Amino acid sequence: MDHAEKARTLFLEGYNCAQAVFCAFDDLTGLDRETSARLASSFGGGMGRMREVCGTVSGALLVLGLLCGYADPEDPKAKTDHYHLVQEFARRFRDINGTIICRELLQGAKTKPGNDPEARTPEYYASRPCLRHCGEAAEIVDELLREQHS
Repeated sequence: MDHAEKARTLFLEGYNCAQAVFCAFDDLTGLDRETSARLASSFGGGMGRMREVCGTVSGALLVLGLLCGYADPEDPKAKTDHYHLVQEFARRFRDINGTIICRELLQGAKTKPGNDPEARTPEYYASRPCLRHCGEAAEIVDELLREQHS
């Protein structure tokens, strides 16, 4: 199973969008499922259902940070290179979807108002593009990782 397919499968299993993308890369991150799910748990629904940055984007950026990020605050080139990678991810996601903002991605989708997560029902999955975005985000991460290592 490739990362995009795995991300979609995890989303359909009930993981939030950020968890689905981040956990899909556990073969590369080396993290166990519980740790990965906890790390990404705050970012679902555009950060705790606040509909800000799409959770699939946040999950993807967690993967890129863990695999390609910098740790030395005294290394400006590493920081610059990583920020460019983040910006390239966002550019590619925007090229496909027009935005990286959850509420804009959900325009026209039937969503329940309020702060609480919605029940995962067939209607839930049919009414929103999140499943597709899980796959797209994972595909972009895979593209960028291939480019980083070529």
